[in-house]
Amino acid sequence: MTLSCFDLGEQMLSVDEARQALATLIKHPLGSEQIPLAQAHGRRLTASVQAPINVPQNTNAAMDGVALALPREGVGAKQNHWPLAGEVLAGQYRRERVPAGYCVRITTGAPLPPGTDTVVMSEQLREPLDEQPAHVIIESPELLKHGQHVRQAGEDIAIGDTALPEGARLDAASLGLLASLGYAEINVYQRPKVAIFSTGNEVTAPGEPLPQAGIYDANRFTLIGLLTEQGAEVIDLGILPDDLVATKMALEQAAQKSDLVITSGGVSVGQADFTRAALEQLGRLAFWRVALRPGRPMVCGWLGETHTPFVGLPGNPVAVMVTFLQFVTPLLDRLQGQSVAPPQRLNAVADNTLKSRFKRTDFIRGVYHTDEQGQLHVRSTGAQGSGILTSMVAANCLIELADDQDGAQPGEVVSIQPLTGWR
Repeated sequence: MTLSCFDLGEQMLSVDEARQALATLIKHPLGSEQIPLAQAHGRRLTASVQAPINVPQNTNAAMDGVALALPREGVGAKQNHWPLAGEVLAGQYRRERVPAGYCVRITTGAPLPPGTDTVVMSEQLREPLDEQPAHVIIESPELLKHGQHVRQAGEDIAIGDTALPEGARLDAASLGLLASLGYAEINVYQRPKVAIFSTGNEVTAPGEPLPQAGIYDANRFTLIGLLTEQGAEVIDLGILPDDLVATKMALEQAAQKSDLVITSGGVSVGQADFTRAALEQLGRLAFWRVALRPGRPMVCGWLGETHTPFVGLPGNPVAVMVTFLQFVTPLLDRLQGQSVAPPQRLNAVADNTLKSRFKRTDFIRGVYHTDEQGQLHVRSTGAQGSGILTSMVAANCLIELADDQDGAQPGEVVSIQPLTGWR
């Protein structure tokens, strides 16, 4: 049984323990709404979707050519001179049966008329020059295969089959499938509303003059990108100064209009870090010690009477991205009716020495590739400081060295989390 994050005190947690504990902040998923299919990209289904029709609806031609009934054996099996009995174009449906020994011209996608079961493509046909254009000659009829170049009704998906399961995230292919089934609207989970703000007197908005001791606010824009990729609706509350009253007021307002509140920075025990103190006064504080790098410190809990989940991420840019992918993404999944699951993992051979230490999970920015034999390899991007955002730009994966590893040598197999194609 997973313990609530409020039952863990301030003990040091593993990444997996923290991921499971954080999920207990979400008591119920968001509600459902019906939206136009054109607006559904990135959303999650609240219920499985069944096929109301066969796709394709009719058995049809996969090539331009002629449709005929190809004898399996006996008389006519090698017939090469075929009289034409008409034509069927895409969008037309012929109800009349094609007589035995006859064929009809047909275009790609047109339904096969009764009495036909095989399509001979145009490249295999020849029309005699000395006769009326009511016949075609099939080159090498002995090479024909029964049922060739035919798409069967329902071969993509049959009526009554499950097209997409509950909780599926709708990508481009999913939208196309639903459209092929005739769905103009679809039921999805409401989009999570996530309020974000950065903290710190040194943090400066891009476009403003940079003070001598200032830094530009990268974290807020990183979070906007990550949240957008996860289908969330972002409520951008800007930058908060290092002030307890201002922080409490901002947290309270954010809790009232969002499903989740995220901050970056201001969660350590430093003299000017007020987020943790504001949370303790306004809501309920949960764990804040997780054995990972980069990523410490963190804080989480509930805000106010609404029990709005709150996650305070570290201040360093890379740590923000790593902790978001490990902990916030599962929270967003929970809000959209999904169970807690770790990120996708693959195995790869390390190409260089990777440093770590026992009892701490290290996430190293890496670049993976396949060799000529198809084996997956990975190397680090170089310097791994938690403020080196260029290392995340260069990376296409995180190399995950678990808390039972003290590093890896070249040739060892390691676990990686791809940074592209997140589910």
